Amino acid sequence: MTTVAPTQSATSFTPRTHWCGEFTQTTIDQTATINGWVQVRRDLGGIVFVEIRDRTGLIQLVSDPTKNPAAHAVMETLRSEDVICATGPVTHRPADTLNANLPTGEVEIYPETLTVLSRSAVLPFAIEDDTDAVDENLRLKYRYLDLRRPRMAKTLTLRHRITQTIRTYLDEHGFVDVETPVLVKATPEGARDYLVPSRVHPGHTFALPQSPQIFKQLLMLSGVERYYQVARCFRDEDLRSDRQPEFTQVDLEMSFVNQDDVLTLVEGLVGKVFESVGVTVSLPLKRMTWHEAMNTYGSDKPDCRYDLKFTDLSETFATSEFKAFRGAVDNGGVVKALRVEGAASYARKELDDLQSMAKQFGAKGLAYIVYGEEGPKSPILKFLSDAEQQAIVEKTGAQTGDVVFFMADSFVKGCTVLGRFREHFAKRHNLIDTNRHELFWLVDFPMFDHDVETGHLSPNHHPFTAPRPEDVDLLNTEPHKAKAVAYDLVYNGNELGGGSIRIHDKHLQRHIFELLKLSDDEITQKFGFLLRAFEYGVPPHGGLALGLDRLVALLSGCDSIRDVIAFPKTNQAVCPLTEAPSEPSKTQLDELYMAWNLPEPEEK
Repeated sequence: MTTVAPTQSATSFTPRTHWCGEFTQTTIDQTATINGWVQVRRDLGGIVFVEIRDRTGLIQLVSDPTKNPAAHAVMETLRSEDVICATGPVTHRPADTLNANLPTGEVEIYPETLTVLSRSAVLPFAIEDDTDAVDENLRLKYRYLDLRRPRMAKTLTLRHRITQTIRTYLDEHGFVDVETPVLVKATPEGARDYLVPSRVHPGHTFALPQSPQIFKQLLMLSGVERYYQVARCFRDEDLRSDRQPEFTQVDLEMSFVNQDDVLTLVEGLVGKVFESVGVTVSLPLKRMTWHEAMNTYGSDKPDCRYDLKFTDLSETFATSEFKAFRGAVDNGGVVKALRVEGAASYARKELDDLQSMAKQFGAKGLAYIVYGEEGPKSPILKFLSDAEQQAIVEKTGAQTGDVVFFMADSFVKGCTVLGRFREHFAKRHNLIDTNRHELFWLVDFPMFDHDVETGHLSPNHHPFTAPRPEDVDLLNTEPHKAKAVAYDLVYNGNELGGGSIRIHDKHLQRHIFELLKLSDDEITQKFGFLLRAFEYGVPPHGGLALGLDRLVALLSGCDSIRDVIAFPKTNQAVCPLTEAPSEPSKTQLDELYMAWNLPEPEEK
């Protein structure tokens, strides 16, 4: 048997007296103890310089073999990411070694004692902010190293500060932090559930919550009146830069409130959050209706930092001989135009590529007129009358050098597709003012998403959203035209959060379920406990959920929410660090009375 002598001792280091990033001229002549990681070591002709890092910053250590041979001997052996403890006096840096780029660049420490607490192996990548060349999967595999980078440490601290600001604000406004279950009953909320099989109840599963929606409504029935939670949520959906299988939202609900009450309170909350990162928000926030946003920008979360707006030409083509445009209007759709300045310089290939993009977006194509030096050119000009061509110029303001793009389809599809091109052209022409902060409310959403071909209705937000009082009668005649008391908070083209006033009448709630084509058995099975609770007195209530990961990512300038989550999954829903998900053992499957029904492997 091999015996290994222990190297760790409870007395092998002295706890820090200072953080590395807090040294200034006011600490000169003090004796300080620091604990941290070696960032870099430089040997300059016998004098050794070592930068030590903790989460607050860096401080430079200096050793001279003539002043302290023992400490110098240890300094010579150090390499990146060794963990050390050092004690010594804080001194002025010589004038020719001052570092204006470092907050602690005017001081340094000559260690009198120095202990190596742990040695580091060769690193898979450098612990520095410039790691764009490092594969993200490698960084996630060694996430504990990636989190040592100053930018990542700063981001985690920012997330903490934002969360604390939120908690403080809500506490000051009478909210109670209540945890809700993580093992719940599956309910339809728009994405696939993550299921957890039950060993105690063979053949049955729990679901991980997509949101605490039903429980926070039940808390309103319970008399809590003002609830909040920094809640973990789970959705099994296709991933992208702003989606994760598990994510965090700031969830809140209030009793005896209307829409203005919720919006005013959340505005104050968001104002405090933005203020905590140095951004001033002008309150109250402006409001835009869903129809205005779609009609003008083609998005329910429009980026208003640039001024590309649609022109509606539906009336112009209502009696046109051009069937492609008139047909859309005859079917209740729209003809929308988008003028893009300077796009006449596009090569033919670029215009052809836009056609391919249109098909990827679900449209048949993208019509256009190029206004060049030699006059307008387009494959559709031969179908347009002189009066129609003149109307296009007058209504869009098209000038030489511009291109006007057209989309003719149903209102939602036509606006949405052209809205995606609006985003494309804004990036292509560098129109986005990144120094602007456009924060506003989007209100008056449709109650339902309506499939025109099948007539099928699905909830635009969720099935617990209340209709506007003036639209309740429409639920019996034309439910697809009803508007909801729903609202989203939009920031620079991103949805920060959304919510609604909820239904608190059991008969109306059941009617909504029936409009969604849920059978009596399905209503009882999925929502019976909620409707039963509605028998016992329900206060009017409403709330909102803010996406904490997305909020932190936007305020920290990160492109992906993976950069603001300590241990995220990849876009394939895999954790390279822990290698989750993993294959369960046969014993585990037997305990759960389960067996796999796996797909056939694909042929190579």
